[in-house]
Order: sequence, then C-alpha cells, then structure tokens
Amino acid sequence: MSSSDQVWDVIVIGGGAAGLMAAFSAAECGRQVLLLEKNRKLGVKILMSGGTRCNITHDCGPKEIATAIGEQGRFLYPALGALPPDQVVSLIESCGVPTKIETTGKIFPASDRAIDVRDALVSLAESAGAEIRTLQPVTHIARESDAFLVHTELANFRARRLILTTGGQSYPGCGTTGDGYPWAASLGHTLVPPVAALTPIRTTDPGPKQLSGMTLPSTGVTVVDPGGQPPEVIARQQGSILFTHFGFSGPAIMNVSRAINRHDSPARLMLNLDFVCRESTEHFQSRFRDLLEAQGRSSVANLTIEDVPRRLLRYLLDRAEIPSETRAAELHRDQFTRLVREMKCASFPVSGTLGFKKAEVTAGGISLEEINSRTMESKTCPGLFLAGEVIDIDGPIGGYNFQAAFSTGWLAGQNV
Repeated sequence: MSSSDQVWDVIVIGGGAAGLMAAFSAAECGRQVLLLEKNRKLGVKILMSGGTRCNITHDCGPKEIATAIGEQGRFLYPALGALPPDQVVSLIESCGVPTKIETTGKIFPASDRAIDVRDALVSLAESAGAEIRTLQPVTHIARESDAFLVHTELANFRARRLILTTGGQSYPGCGTTGDGYPWAASLGHTLVPPVAALTPIRTTDPGPKQLSGMTLPSTGVTVVDPGGQPPEVIARQQGSILFTHFGFSGPAIMNVSRAINRHDSPARLMLNLDFVCRESTEHFQSRFRDLLEAQGRSSVANLTIEDVPRRLLRYLLDRAEIPSETRAAELHRDQFTRLVREMKCASFPVSGTLGFKKAEVTAGGISLEEINSRTMESKTCPGLFLAGEVIDIDGPIGGYNFQAAFSTGWLAGQNV
C-alpha cells in the first residue's frame, strides 16, 4: 500500500450528487481537493435516477423545498439559501445541458439522459481543479492532531478537512451500503436508525396482481393502523400509483413507505386507496346516482366513470360481490353502498415493503443535532463536514432529495 506525504486541503469521500457538488464548491474556493469514489463510475445513483432521466430538482423556491421535506426542512434553510433550485439549474445548464420543467414541477435534462447531468457535475468539479480518483474504496478513517488519515485499499491520504458524502443504504447495488455510518460513529456521531424510504409496498391481497401494470394518475393513499380507537392514520398522500405483481408502486405509494418501515408492526397496517379522491364521498355518491340513471340500460361493468378504468371497475365489482352483468338501473341500495365504498376506500393489508433493495433514498442517518446547519461541519469532530443522504434528511419524490444533496454539498464545500 502506497502513502503520500501530500496533505490535501480537503478530501471528499463519495462521488455522488453531494460529493461532486462539494468537490466543485471547495475547489472553486481555491482549496486543493481530492475526491475518492469506490466505484468505477461516478454518480451511479444519478445515472439510475428518474428512470435514467434524473429529476434534478423541483421548480420552486427554497421555502417550498424545505416544506416538502417536512420536519427536517428547517435544518436545510441555510443550505437552500446558499444554493437554491434555480442556481442548481443554472450550474447544470452552464455545462451545456439544457433543462425542462414538466407539468408536475419536476426538472429534468431536456435530453432525458441522466448521464448528461452526471457528466456536467464531473465537469464542474474537474474544471474547478478537483482531483477525482475512482476505484478507491475507503476502509478506515482516523483523526490525527491536525489532519484526517484516510485509508483505502490502495493508498493512504491525509487532509486538513474531510467531507463525508457516502450516501445511505438505498439501492446497495450502486455501492451505497452505509459505509459512512461506522466512520461517523468512530468520530463521535450518533445515528438515527436508517430505514428504506421511497420504496414499493407489498400486500398479501391477490388483487394488485390481477391489475399489474395499471397506472392511475390520481389516487388517495392512506396508511392506517387499525389497532387504535379510532384507527390511527400514520401517512397520507395523493398522486399516481402503479399496480404490480407484489403490490403497489408509484410516487404516492413510495412517499408513504417510510412511515410503514418506521412502524413497530408493519404487518398490522392497512393501505386504503381512494380512486375518486378529487371528490368528497357525498359529491361522488350524487354524481354516481346520476350516472346510473343516465346509463341505466348498461351493465355496471360497462359504465363510464371518470378516474375509474373499466378494468379496475370490474375488479371493484368483484370485491363488492356484485355480478358484472347487473344492469345499472337495477343496482340495489346495499350494492350501491358497497361499490361506492370500494371506489372511495378499497382496503389492502400491508405485508411490508421492498426495503433498501428498491428504495430511492434512506430515511435516518447521522443526527442533524450534531451538525452545524450553517456550515455542515460536525459539532463533535471539528474539520469533519457531512452532506447528502448520509445525514438524516429525506424528502418525497420530485427532485427534493437531489436538491438537498446539492445544497448541503455546496454549503460544506464553501465552509471547508
């Protein structure tokens, strides 16, 4: 194993979104920066994200980003102020990568190629003078009197400042296997137990398998613990869902998965789906009565109901134990009540999630209480800076997590 006498101003460990931005930010400030990445490729999760399109950020201001992230959002205010969404877009576009805003507010590269975003970040870091070395798996970090000693499988490196951007545990196939947690712990930090977030949900109900592949653009999703009196709602979302052979996926489903993984007994939870969530129950009942009257000669299986595809309607009729050949005009009161209930609150038992293997982000990580939000420097280990998914911040689908990574990485780089 080789060792260099050079003492770098800054070593960044992890070449993902936060690490590349941190390396660029620090190098632009005139620091001698070395970025170490264990994979052959940089930004592997960037390349996979958004279906290989990369949802860079969201079309909104810093306050909206913080609000969407929730309780942890307040911690992000200094970082988001230092590098807000519009400046992230400007940096990417300055590398010749035009962007576009979709109707959902998500911002993507106009090319729909995640590799263009990754290459732009690498270009920013290298153009600013950062040195990047791949295939350098870090094995150990030690604090010396005036520096950090970083051991890899191939060499030893020293630095006056260290930025830890190793990510969490989501998609471990990308190399994000929680490496940074024990290193941070060895330097005095405590962890909020990591759980998978933004991951699909499993059910033992065979219904979703029958509907596998169907996407619904607007569905109300509620996770309920039926054990309480009244039953406790632990998460609620509205948006697109996808039926799968194992259960459910799609943005609205994945956004509630953290609450399931945080629960003491996920298997006792129920997932309630409202397929006509844009209307109250009373309004939908009134409209449905009018529809039954107008299409009275049709069988209920052939009704045209906004937001309820016929394939879904036939499935809901089976759940409500209503023969599909029943004429609309002949639907009994109790059948009407059962069918409305299925359309407004179809309930499925939760058997868990697909976990870290298919999670887009990690909830939990290095405690925010031990990090200075104005600098991203550790409160327990001076000279150590932390950014990105390795810290206890996670948000919903929509570019919020990349924005948090970019902003915290940038702020850390500015303050080393």
